[in-house]
Amino acid sequence: MDTSNPVLVEVTRGAAVESRHRGALAVVRVDGTIVAQWGDIEAPVYPRSAIKPIQALALVESGAADRFSLSAEELALACASHSGEPCHAEAVGGWLERVGLGPEALQCATQIPRDEASANAMVLAGARPTALHHTCSGKHAGMLTTALHMNEPIAGYLEPGHPVQRRVGRILAEMGGRDLTDAPLGVDGCGIPTIAMPLAAVALALARLASPEGLVPKRAATARRLFAAMTDHPYLVAGRGRFDTIAMQAGGGAFAVKTGAEGVHVAAVPSLGLGIAIKIDDGARRAAEVAMAALLQHLGVLDDGARAALSPYLDAPVLNNAGLRVGTIRAAAGWPA
Repeated sequence: MDTSNPVLVEVTRGAAVESRHRGALAVVRVDGTIVAQWGDIEAPVYPRSAIKPIQALALVESGAADRFSLSAEELALACASHSGEPCHAEAVGGWLERVGLGPEALQCATQIPRDEASANAMVLAGARPTALHHTCSGKHAGMLTTALHMNEPIAGYLEPGHPVQRRVGRILAEMGGRDLTDAPLGVDGCGIPTIAMPLAAVALALARLASPEGLVPKRAATARRLFAAMTDHPYLVAGRGRFDTIAMQAGGGAFAVKTGAEGVHVAAVPSLGLGIAIKIDDGARRAAEVAMAALLQHLGVLDDGARAALSPYLDAPVLNNAGLRVGTIRAAAGWPA
């Protein structure tokens, strides 16, 4: 019996399918009911940056966000994998300055902006990137702010045993409804611990973010606040030409989406009370974005404007070196159904 995950996305060239992307996908209600699944949704995966909105719950719940008067824009950055554009780096820098810290406090390392235009502008100006340009600098600023508020050490905030990371791990377990005590532990690209979770648990955590009525009042209010920050300020969550920004701008608050490395993508859909989690086996971001667009359309949460905005992902072109369309990246035949 074939136990491999199904093909979710295929890439054509001319009349033939040239490549196929297998993966798993879970659609879960807030009560834990599995609405739909493709592939093995109990296999543990590292959700990577896709769960930043869940990690950011600690920033608000702890009281740190209110003590330091964080804006909705700064909360969006705490949930972000931003592109290092000037608006992103300057906002994180201003946030750190206000809490009495500088870029050197960030332990996410220095990274050239992932936005090509911003990176080229820095090179032409002879400027050097800093940790503020790192795609995860907002998340790290949030963790530092929480440590300051809780009178916890700033040094070593990335270590698994640090109170900041223990707090985040506890929240992940609670939102995902699983005991993660013995879950595999890795190190994310930005240096923080990343905990492996079943894909179904990741989807449940997003469902609870989308429809937090069953959570304790403080967490429910926090979830609503973070969802609103992301959907009100989608450019800060990603950036120029990025799927998450395009989708949330077009969605107008109907859903929040968040990418993670290695083919992970999640969504929270309040109107349906659903959480979605995708993991592409080979880690391809192109496949995760196409799968997410196809599923959002399948669930009926895209209006005409949103479908138009996401058309480059619903029918993604494959271009040759001359810029001519020679194929398509699309949901696999018969999926989703």
